[in-house]
Amino acid sequence: MTYQVDDATNRRQFLRFLAGSPVVAFTGLSALAGESVSAPADLPDPVNWRALLTQDLIKNPAEATNVFDFELVARKNVSAAHFGYMASGIDDELTLRANREAFSKFQLRPRRLTDVTRVETGTELLGQRWSTPIVIAPTGGNRAYHQDGDLAVARAAKARGHLQILSTVASTSVEEVIQARGAPIWFQLYATQKWEVTEALVKRAEAAGCPVLVLTVDRKAGRNQETFLRLRRTGPQDCSGCHEPGIKGLVRTKPNFDGIDVSGLSTLESPNLTWDFVNRLKDATRMKVVLKGILTAEDAKLSVDNGVDGIIVSNHGGRAEDSGLPTIDCLPEVSRVVAGRIPILVDSGFRRGTDVVKALALGAQAICIGRPYLWGLGAFGEPGVERVLEILHTELEVAMKQCGVRSIAELSPAFVRRI
Repeated sequence: MTYQVDDATNRRQFLRFLAGSPVVAFTGLSALAGESVSAPADLPDPVNWRALLTQDLIKNPAEATNVFDFELVARKNVSAAHFGYMASGIDDELTLRANREAFSKFQLRPRRLTDVTRVETGTELLGQRWSTPIVIAPTGGNRAYHQDGDLAVARAAKARGHLQILSTVASTSVEEVIQARGAPIWFQLYATQKWEVTEALVKRAEAAGCPVLVLTVDRKAGRNQETFLRLRRTGPQDCSGCHEPGIKGLVRTKPNFDGIDVSGLSTLESPNLTWDFVNRLKDATRMKVVLKGILTAEDAKLSVDNGVDGIIVSNHGGRAEDSGLPTIDCLPEVSRVVAGRIPILVDSGFRRGTDVVKALALGAQAICIGRPYLWGLGAFGEPGVERVLEILHTELEVAMKQCGVRSIAELSPAFVRRI
């Protein structure tokens, strides 16, 4: 779907977003008059050098110098409600901001006089080798950002050799995405509160050829997405055509639920998850089971003790609880407890190649990105996603060379100092 808004309306919505965004905050609104805008020097993202006027935004993916260049173009292209849903954290958005700010607390300790003419960025996850440790995180409703949605993402992942994890609430079915990706993908599971629905989703993913099931364990209740709610009120769009009330209206637009009896289902969240459920799930499928949403050493140990095949250190991109606990801060304690027995992935806040290197040095085998590729998707569709992945991978290679490592296996906690 596409959204056409007159220039004046678009400009007003764009400036409202800039003024209120916790990610793209800046002082003053003189841009409304076409004047230059200065930004505070202490912001964690490089807004000082970014175009803050709509006419100065990048015109094609090749012009991008970093992944942030895509965010403002996506904000211009995508409806206020849909962009707000993607950009929003919850409550005071402490966790959303902490995910970015925490990276600045970790400094790299580069080693010199090592031949890094060639570096190997490959990593192994559950028996399969990938050429890059940058993974496509599961995100829902991607057709809200571009008409090709998950298919565009899958084609970009194929072009650059990235692992893709598909959301239960994707805009496209798991079968179609696997066909577009040209290879098996991992399937993220919202278990819901009804076992029969969960089992049907699991069987569908397994039959489609998914080798790994990623169970999200950090969504137990509702959430107050204030940025989404505020931005939604600024847009002229009528949401009733796409969003029907009730659970049946919700799953009607989610193809992975096609053919599944959702009677008696009251929520897609899972307040009833326990370790007994995890073991029941393992018994119900041949797929390997990874838990997404682990943040503590205690739960990491229980994951290993219960025979889970892997974990993703995740706070849902600041969209679960607003505790202010960033994932990069959680990674060291999780890594110490796991001690290499199962693979660790980590998500939330990754925007730079140096972010990736820090996580790999602290014990992760791979990192997952969500919002950056959605910015690329909303800005330019498939070419935008490809360029986001290219930029991040190029930055990763540069950061590895500067650290003096020739492979991910050479990275260790000795390369990172926390201040």
